[in-house]
Formats: sequence, structure tokens, C-alpha cells
Amino acid sequence: MKILMLCLGNICRSPLAEGILRKKVQDLNLDWSIDSAGTSAYHAGEAPDPRSQAVALAHGIDLSQQRSRALKPKDFAIFDLILAMDSQNYQDARKMAQGEEQKAKVQLIMNFERPNFNQAVPDPYWDDNGFELVYKMLDRACEALIQQLT
Repeated sequence: MKILMLCLGNICRSPLAEGILRKKVQDLNLDWSIDSAGTSAYHAGEAPDPRSQAVALAHGIDLSQQRSRALKPKDFAIFDLILAMDSQNYQDARKMAQGEEQKAKVQLIMNFERPNFNQAVPDPYWDDNGFELVYKMLDRACEALIQQLT
């Protein structure tokens, strides 16, 4: 299984989702590949936001080696699932997809916890206090994802 986490800048939400899922997958000895990207290239090459890194470290997850990158057309061929954090990134990714098979790979991550609810993971960039909430949401979604796919 190859999963790509997707948000806007790939410095807050998707790096957290990547780190959370990667740790869970490693703990379970699953042969999965996890990565993350953004629908924009605003922060290409940058490390995750220090606040994302801090909340992840508080939960035993190190994001320091991750670097932001933009979603590329080839990602649709590489990954089995592209999990968007919100409806805007979901729509932007589906516009980039070529054909129905690629579009079907794009899903909202929180729908694994609450199917068809289409809940967004809020962008904590403008809210220092939002990072722990985002961590908890993504942790629940990643747990549900593993339960459904294993």
C-alpha cells in the first residue's frame, strides 16, 4: 500500500498525517509506503512547521527529516491513495488527476473515521493552539484507515 497525504503547503497537516501513519505502520510491521505533498509549492524544500514538529515530538514522532514538496502528476501513478485534508485540496487534486481511476484515488482522510461526513482537518497555520486538535483528528483517522485496509 502506498499512501500520499495532501494539504495546501505540506508543512502543517500532511506532514503530521505522514508521521502519524508512518509510525503506526512501522509499529504493525506493515509493508506500506507513506509520503506527503501539497497542492501548492509555496514551501517547497522546507521542513515541517516547528509547531507541527513540536506536537509530533510530544507524541514520540520525529518529522525533522521531512521536506515539503508539491503534488506531481506522476504521484497519481505511484500512490494507491491520495488523502486530502480538506475539500479544496481534494478538488485541486482531482482536477490534476487524469481519468476516473486516478480521481478515485483522491479521498478525504477524515472519511475513514466518519464515512461520507466530509469533515475537513482545519489548517492550524494561523492558530498556535490548533496543532494538538489536528494531531488528535489525524491520529483517529489513521487508526481507522489501518483498521479498514488491513
